[in-house]
Amino acid sequence: MNANRAITTNPVETAKQSAQRLVAAMPRLVLEARRVAASVFHGLHGRRRAGPGENFWQYRRFHSGEPASRVDWRRSARDDHLYVREREWEAAHTIWIWPDRSPSMDFCSKQGLEWKLDRALVLAFALGELLVRGGERVGIPGIMRPTANRAVIDRMAEAILHESGSPESLPPPFTAGPRDEICLLGDFWNPAAEVTSALATMASGGAMGHVAQIVDPAEETFPYGGRVEFLEPEGAGSITVGRAEMWREDYVRRIALHRDRIREEAARHGWGFMIHRTDRPASELLLALRARMGETRNAIVRQQIASRIPEAAA
Repeated sequence: MNANRAITTNPVETAKQSAQRLVAAMPRLVLEARRVAASVFHGLHGRRRAGPGENFWQYRRFHSGEPASRVDWRRSARDDHLYVREREWEAAHTIWIWPDRSPSMDFCSKQGLEWKLDRALVLAFALGELLVRGGERVGIPGIMRPTANRAVIDRMAEAILHESGSPESLPPPFTAGPRDEICLLGDFWNPAAEVTSALATMASGGAMGHVAQIVDPAEETFPYGGRVEFLEPEGAGSITVGRAEMWREDYVRRIALHRDRIREEAARHGWGFMIHRTDRPASELLLALRARMGETRNAIVRQQIASRIPEAAA
């Protein structure tokens, strides 16, 4: 049984077919990404976090050891406490978004709403749109430098269409700054050791990250029975099973162990790990990612504020 769009034995022909499908689908994916971004934008406008900027956000209590010049004396005169006037964070950060476009993403079962590849690209584009609207810079590791251009979806789509070579199933090695964030969108069915090694490398510079595993429902539940032929889309060949239902229990157990290893490695670096099924709306994961990113950024801001307070005052 082959639920992929097409599988050929010729790697060059397979890559050519995938590129042609992507070119044909891109206008639809761009429109869908804009629709999803617009559907979740309401309620997310404004970052509302403290930091260097122009717009007033809130007052907070003055901490011993901070420069006296930061005290807002007019507000402090109203009662017996000293207050600091905080401004809303306006310094742009860089978020690296990596959508997996390897052959394993070219899959959709009868239970899925759309192909994993299509969902990953829609989410990447929509997230890029929301982040740029919030004043951030967005880049794609290896193919697009960070930009805050309002036409970020078009920039991302163009960069992906013009990428040379065959897409890999894990991000290329790249250096992210300690205040950057990384968002990975893929199925991560590589051996767990490869995935955890890649996460450790990306987190080594201090960047925060978010791992979103995009899966088809069939990849979780293994709804197959009887004689089934399974084909591995990245060159490992095929295998025919006489009674596929006998594999279900062991398959589900191995999937859980695989995810546990990735989740544990992500948590070790303070990264988040999420699972998103293609039979669920794209907006669900988009909202979860934005909420997680907001929590991460607030933590960064608190660290920056704390760093301005002399250690002696601690």
